[in-house]
Amino acid sequence: MTPPPDPAQRRIVSVLSLVQVIGGVGNGAGLAVGAIIIKDISGSSGWAGMAVVMLTLGAAAFTIPLSSIAARTGRRPALTLGWFAGSAGATVVVVGAELEWLWLILAGLALFGASTAANLQSRFAAVDRAAPGQIGRALSLVVWSTTVGAVIGPNLTGPGASFARAVGLSDLTGPVVFSAVGFAAAGLVTFVLLRPDPLVHAKDAVAPPRGIRAALPHIRGKTFTAIWAIGSSHAVMVAVMALTSVHMKDHGSSLDVIGVTISLHVAGMFALSPVMGWLSDAWGPDQTILLGQSILLLAVAVAGTSGHSEVQITIGLVLLGMGWSASVIAGAAKLTDSLAVEHRPVVQGFSDLVMNLAGALGGLLAGIVVAISGFGTLNAAAAVLTVPVIALVLSGRRVAASVA
Repeated sequence: MTPPPDPAQRRIVSVLSLVQVIGGVGNGAGLAVGAIIIKDISGSSGWAGMAVVMLTLGAAAFTIPLSSIAARTGRRPALTLGWFAGSAGATVVVVGAELEWLWLILAGLALFGASTAANLQSRFAAVDRAAPGQIGRALSLVVWSTTVGAVIGPNLTGPGASFARAVGLSDLTGPVVFSAVGFAAAGLVTFVLLRPDPLVHAKDAVAPPRGIRAALPHIRGKTFTAIWAIGSSHAVMVAVMALTSVHMKDHGSSLDVIGVTISLHVAGMFALSPVMGWLSDAWGPDQTILLGQSILLLAVAVAGTSGHSEVQITIGLVLLGMGWSASVIAGAAKLTDSLAVEHRPVVQGFSDLVMNLAGALGGLLAGIVVAISGFGTLNAAAAVLTVPVIALVLSGRRVAASVA
């Protein structure tokens, strides 16, 4: 029988959930316009993919430093720093857009990516003290909380443009101003309310991590499969999502419609995450990962053949988010469950690094593929990435069955 979470665990999950709502507004607002800002200034769809590339590279660059800070001093200072750095990055993007300096926008987006690193590490903070049978659900509750802010965020594109005009800025910088404010608020709430610190209190049972190289001996078997599933699924999602706004704008969609589409995509990523967490705990991570890969295949088929249809591209993006949710939540649960407690922090940090680098590569290649061969080809290429994940999961199940 699974023991109920203690009061400290409930408070930790509640605070992290609140922070995800606030920070999600910032992430959603920035994602909706980042690629468009770069395309407008560079004049190239190929460059547009660099928005997500820089965001994910920035997240990757901050993953290990934030993990190290967490290991030394706790989750609260690490997450606080991540959110405040993201706020600074959004501010730099606004300045770069006003000056029309592409290099400054790209640098700002990289710093903006610190918010993504904080967002990702929050889900592992939620399970630092979770009971073994509740890992998937605790993790998914924090992921789900991102839904509210992330769905609202892209829909601030229109109001953001109005705000920007009112204060003398260009239209597309308005949502990014909202990102800066949202991240700063998330950092403040984390610093003030995330007490007790989940990792500090878990350190009674956790040996201090020895650096990222300490993760490598543990990346095998179930752990390897989990990391691959997370990274590959994130690459599929980022690659398709990164160029969706450009694809829609090229087909005449308004900023408001683009914002709604991205909002619904983000809802697909997060709204059903408690269901995905429950499935992972009750049905098993492997089955849930396979479900996620199947949904991703359906998503790219729908999105890749959407043409001028705003309804079809929206359905494809919602399915893309759902497939990502099932795969990443179940993958994170499988990763956590496959490791001894003392090895979790460093390997979790490595997993986030791989996830962000995979997303950066997906975004980079997406811009090139679309510039050369179009949005349909991009979706076909993304479908191929599901094959190794499915093969690894099925192979692991056969090995487990033969051992049993």
